[in-house]
Amino acid sequence: MFAGIKEDIRSVFDRDPAARSAFEVLTNYPGLHAIWWHRMNHRLWRADWKWLARFLSTIARWLTGVEIHPGAKIGRRFFIDHGMGVVIGETAEIGDDVTLYHGVTLGGTSWSPGKRHPTLGNNVVIGAGAKVLGPLYVGENARIGSNAVVVKDVPPGATVVGIPGRIVAKQDSQVSEERQNLAKKFGFDAYAVASDNPDPVANAIGRMLDHIHCLDNKVAELCQSVNQLGGNVCDAVPTMNIIDEAFLAAEREAAEQRKKAHEEFDPTI
Repeated sequence: MFAGIKEDIRSVFDRDPAARSAFEVLTNYPGLHAIWWHRMNHRLWRADWKWLARFLSTIARWLTGVEIHPGAKIGRRFFIDHGMGVVIGETAEIGDDVTLYHGVTLGGTSWSPGKRHPTLGNNVVIGAGAKVLGPLYVGENARIGSNAVVVKDVPPGATVVGIPGRIVAKQDSQVSEERQNLAKKFGFDAYAVASDNPDPVANAIGRMLDHIHCLDNKVAELCQSVNQLGGNVCDAVPTMNIIDEAFLAAEREAAEQRKKAHEEFDPTI
């Protein structure tokens, strides 16, 4: 049990830059508290203590703002960011390393017994306010945009937006992995940087990562050729300093501008 709690806390640091310490995560993340309640309630549900499981899940909803039916099956390192308003139905199944934001509903579309709720593969991310309805399947590494309403299966690696949900990007797994690895080197998350993503900023970042990857390969080939001719280059790759003073100065300037705008604001206008 304690190993699972430690794993959950570590997963928060991987997905939430606002997390500062393990104690802060342990005491101030209602999404985690809801998951821990659910694990106890799910054991009671499987042991046929169904009323007690439902009662404790109601208590957990009052305390955390997250409603998880004790019959739902949830994998490892599941993370609910902010938590408030999340609803997960009885027959929902969630894989490992899944992230949900506030207001997400994994709901049903039928009153008939049986499988009524979605199944999420590993590494799925669902944005704030999205609704995933019915016994559909969301493939691994899929992304669902905020406030989308998904009523059909989502293939692995796809990005879905809109009402009803439509696929706007289907990532190439190899390209996606290369971009994510490069993004980590530069200190940012390569979220939604598929080559055909409709967001022009994300598209530009994705193209830049592709170009950097190509340049890295060319430099490696050049170093190897020079070394074969008797030279001695590229023995040590310089480390990158992610904390750039120019970025820090720009951040301070932006903070001062926000403060100035707040002081000059006239509420009587």
